[in-house]
Amino acid sequence: MTIRLIVVDDDPLVRAGLALMLGGAADIDIVGEGADGSEVPELVDRHAPDVVLMDIRMPVVDGLTATETLRRRPDAPEVVVLTTFHADEQVLRAMRAGAAGFVLKDTPPAEIVAAVRKVAAGDPVLSPAVTRQLITHVAGNGTDARRPAAVRRLGLLADREREVALAVGRGLSNAEIAAALYMSVATVKTHVSRVLAKLDLNNRVQIALLAHDAGLLDEDGPT
Repeated sequence: MTIRLIVVDDDPLVRAGLALMLGGAADIDIVGEGADGSEVPELVDRHAPDVVLMDIRMPVVDGLTATETLRRRPDAPEVVVLTTFHADEQVLRAMRAGAAGFVLKDTPPAEIVAAVRKVAAGDPVLSPAVTRQLITHVAGNGTDARRPAAVRRLGLLADREREVALAVGRGLSNAEIAAALYMSVATVKTHVSRVLAKLDLNNRVQIALLAHDAGLLDEDGPT
């Protein structure tokens, strides 16, 4: 399978470097480039990419706004955001909007290629464990306002689905969840899929964020 990729960054040198780096992968086809988030809708309509590699900071429409708009579309491509910050509230906003992860601009080329491949295969490139580190960095910022809605949404889950959601929020892998909850890995995957569908989420990272917002990851939070 060839991965159709769009690169969006306002720095032409960065775009050229990414194009050179990613264009060398046999299974990645760079079908379009953009210099601002305002160009993303037209680029996606024209090229139907599988993945969009999106800079966060752009002058007219930033990557966060572009990601939020894009991920609301039906059959939206996956988004990986580019940033120069390792722990930034803006990264969390991108995750909440449905981005499948982020990569730093100084990430080694092979890791950026691997990230694009992983996202195209349906896996986030930001683990729930790393998400928790980001959450800690901006702890308490708006959490109280989001908590009632998060609790209501999680109330839609069956007991077992809620247990799995909490385990995802704690950064456990499917195998670790299976061992902790005495079920097969296949059953865990089924529960994760149901949680995503019921809560209208895109990936495990968003499950972790919702569990955090509901207070489930607090040491003394509700269970």
